[in-house]
Amino acid sequence: MVGGGAREHAILHALARSSHQPELICAPGNAGIAEVARVLPVGVDDVSGLVELAVAEHVDLVVVGPEAPLVAGLADALADAGVACFGPSAAGALLEGSKAFCKEVMEAAGIPTAGYRVVTTVEDGMEAIKELQGGRYPAVIKADGLAAGKGVIIAASAEEAREALSELLVERRFGTERVVVEEHLVGAEVSLLAICDGLRALPLASAQDYKRIFDGDAGPNTGGMGSYSPVPAIGPEQARALAAIVHQPVLDELRRRGIKFHGVLYAGLMLTGSGPKVLEFNARFGDPETQAILPRLQTDLFELLSAAAAGGDGLQGVALQWDERSAVTVVLASAGYPDSSSSGDVILGLEDVASSVFVTHAGTTHDANGHLVTAGGRVLSVTSLGPDFATARASAYAAADEIDFDGRQLRRDIAERVVGG
Repeated sequence: MVGGGAREHAILHALARSSHQPELICAPGNAGIAEVARVLPVGVDDVSGLVELAVAEHVDLVVVGPEAPLVAGLADALADAGVACFGPSAAGALLEGSKAFCKEVMEAAGIPTAGYRVVTTVEDGMEAIKELQGGRYPAVIKADGLAAGKGVIIAASAEEAREALSELLVERRFGTERVVVEEHLVGAEVSLLAICDGLRALPLASAQDYKRIFDGDAGPNTGGMGSYSPVPAIGPEQARALAAIVHQPVLDELRRRGIKFHGVLYAGLMLTGSGPKVLEFNARFGDPETQAILPRLQTDLFELLSAAAAGGDGLQGVALQWDERSAVTVVLASAGYPDSSSSGDVILGLEDVASSVFVTHAGTTHDANGHLVTAGGRVLSVTSLGPDFATARASAYAAADEIDFDGRQLRRDIAERVVGG
């Protein structure tokens, strides 16, 4: 496993449930992951080091969690070394690595999405907003490259739009030389991830995530402050129908270009009044959606990912089995997040959390005295399953409130809308 966040911890938990009982190795991991896998200190940006590690450890399958090493070509380098990888090539990962490329592929594949323009100057960006929606606001502005989930700005006014465009194109906040300006869509957002073997897309259970830092979707975007699964309106039948019009055409278009996509194709959808439209595609498991989805998966994840990595007819005829309970995930973040993060704050109360609750680690480590401490922006994810969302939500928040560290941040409205709160 490549990565060191709560997403990777959740994937490892699911792999550990496999009947094959695989030996689990993770690089670089974190304090929580070290309890379920052998952790080795190789960073996610060290492509050659990760390949050397996989070869030296005679790894049968590498599962890549974060997007950056995929965009950097880790799957390609592993293939050259003869190591199977669940994760797309750099060419496939460009769907996430470049918002402009993603929109171009969607356009070619006939995927329903928002109108857009790719611009390289502030003035062109302002003109694009006028062209797309008559100068009305809010407007959507996206950094073209990787931005750890923080590169999307919803500008409420012309002043905010100009400031955002200047930050991205003049100050080069994320190192991008161009941005995508999009038509603003209205509707309910849904995350739908699909396992892909290069030929077909097998959708997982739907999920809803919460990007903003504060309750009521206020404040800046984060990597995600919570999630729930499934979305009541998107059951298995609806998920399959969406995958047929959203995921499958992208796989077909990529294959037409000579790119076989082996990995997770994550569609961020907006359910608008005129039908579902794609906001973005990512090339890996979502975080924090994975923490809510995988505890419900009863199908053997090791078999599923191995079949997808092998390609061919790997996923032909596969029908996923799910726990019928609802899942709610609450993220605990450190002081200052998302603009900064506090490290070294002692984490207390984990031993008081009910054993039925899944706590996955993200930014954690041990200090010189052996204390578990914070080591990043998002620190822990707390996931609970229940016969309904009200029960799962109450259990997740009860567990979250057992855990404490200085400056702890969490949203109090995760899954509130699905229990009528």
